[in-house]
Amino acid sequence: MSKILIVTDAWHPQTNGVVRCLEAVGRELTAQGDDVHFLTPDGFWTLPMPTYPEIRLSLTPPGAVSGLIARLRPDHIHIATEGPLGMMAALYCTANEVAFTTSYHTRFPEYVAARVPVPTEWSYGFLRMFHSAAAATLVPTASILDDLRDRGFNNLVQWSRGVDLERFRPGARTMFSDLPGPYFVYVGRVAVEKNIEAFLKTDLPGSKIIVGGGPQLEDLRARYPECHFPGHRSGAELTAAYQSADVFVFPSRTDTFGNVMLEALACGTPVAAYPVAGPVDVLTDPTCGALDEDLGIACLKALMMSPGAARRFAEKFRWGDCASTFRRTLVPTRKTAPLAA
Repeated sequence: MSKILIVTDAWHPQTNGVVRCLEAVGRELTAQGDDVHFLTPDGFWTLPMPTYPEIRLSLTPPGAVSGLIARLRPDHIHIATEGPLGMMAALYCTANEVAFTTSYHTRFPEYVAARVPVPTEWSYGFLRMFHSAAAATLVPTASILDDLRDRGFNNLVQWSRGVDLERFRPGARTMFSDLPGPYFVYVGRVAVEKNIEAFLKTDLPGSKIIVGGGPQLEDLRARYPECHFPGHRSGAELTAAYQSADVFVFPSRTDTFGNVMLEALACGTPVAAYPVAGPVDVLTDPTCGALDEDLGIACLKALMMSPGAARRFAEKFRWGDCASTFRRTLVPTRKTAPLAA
């Protein structure tokens, strides 16, 4: 049994792919006998991130992170995010010659550039410096790995994702029955980087439905009154939203993977997306997903696809395989010196 510490700035109450992935990996490793610990914003004062208040940034007092690591004395350290906690953990590790791994989940340079006039080269420069000290950096797809390698990142390892096949499975269509079909559904954060407006502008039959909350929700709701915005859904209602859709629409051009695509496919719902990093890596079977630079064409193609094919394809993505890759990539913390505060 190994003691594993995962450091993440992304945690509850956030609901996103990073949190779901780390939780699932933690459960799988624990079931395999590892002693998994998380260092999260819980227990720290936090402030809302400018322009994105749903994300809270930890106010980390000097020595708090280093003291926790020194007391825990983990066998392996994985730093999952590049926020305040991740930066403090990386500084501690490099100062004490403690080996660690990192992961790259989010295209923050593009997310920042969508909100404030910061050149993406500056942001990528920071990220390259952050990850350069890691023994390995896990990335979700081959396309993202190639992109980061071209930007000067090193020690990259591909790390796919999984889906809960018991929770997300085909079922009765219990939602949206009061709306005209077919149902084209997006599920996720309602934020500018998700490119949802491209979907809302697309000429499609039936109903366009946005399931989720976020900083752009009220603006889009006001400007597209013909579309439907039921808001955030979780648990059984989230599963029902996937099950009730005819097509799951994924308009993002900046996601590194897109866990929601797997959740939709597991519920038997074909996916329509742009042919960009993330969708081109996930939707490798043309019988369960359609990619096109014209999102409307992709949606209409997906409408003709088989729910059974979508489910069978999703069954290839298992959290156990994801956790095994994560486990193999970990490195012992004691590189040349013992852990010390």
